[in-house]
Amino acid sequence: MSEENKKHEAQGEMHQMTSLETPMRSDAFDKTDDQKIKIIQEHFKIIMETLGLDCTDDSLKGTPYRFAKMYVKEIFSGLNPENKPKMSVFENKYEYNKMLVESYITFNSSCEHHFLPIVGIAHVGYISSGKVIGISKINRIVQYYGKRPQVQERMTMQIFNELKKALDTEDVIVVVQAEHLCVSSRGVQDKTSFTTTIEYGGKFTDVILQNSFFKLTEKER
Repeated sequence: MSEENKKHEAQGEMHQMTSLETPMRSDAFDKTDDQKIKIIQEHFKIIMETLGLDCTDDSLKGTPYRFAKMYVKEIFSGLNPENKPKMSVFENKYEYNKMLVESYITFNSSCEHHFLPIVGIAHVGYISSGKVIGISKINRIVQYYGKRPQVQERMTMQIFNELKKALDTEDVIVVVQAEHLCVSSRGVQDKTSFTTTIEYGGKFTDVILQNSFFKLTEKER
C-alpha cells in the first residue's frame, strides 16, 4: 500500500462527529438543483466507467442521471433548508398536560463516512408547555434530518433541538434505533446488530417518566 493510501486509510478510521450542524460549504446553494444533477451525473459516469461498466449499454446508460437525480431530489434533499417542513404549532387550548408520544417513525438516511444506508425508526415524546404540534410534523422533521449524510448521534440531537425550539420547551425525548449498512454489508458484516441513541431534557430527566416513555415505545404496533 502506498504512503498516500495509508494516509487515506488512517483518515478513514476517524469517524468522530465534529459539530451538531451538518458540515456544509458556504457556497452550498450557489448552484441550482439542475446544475448539481448535471455535475454529479458526469462524475458518476466516470466512476461507473472506472469500475469497467459499459455506460452505452441500454440497461446502464440512464443510470448516471437517475443516480444524480436521486441524490439531489430524494436521498439528500434534507440538505436544502427550503425542504424543511413548516413547524406549525398551536395553542394547547384543551390543556393536555401529559406526555405525547409518536412511536415507530420510519426513516432512511445515509452514513456520512461511507454513504451507505442507515435504516431505522425514531420514537419522540414531549410534554406541552402551552404549545402543541401537528403529529405529522414530528414524522416530517425526523425524515427531513434523515435525508442527508448523517451521524446517528447528530441526527438525534438535531431532531431534539428542532422540537425544543418549535415547542418552546425542554420537556422533549428522542430515541433513534437504526441498522447501519456500513456495518452489515461491509467491514465486520454484522447482520443482526443495531444502534440506539437517545437525548432528553426537562421533565424527561426523571427516571419514572423515562420508563413510562420506554414502556409505550416497546408495545406491539
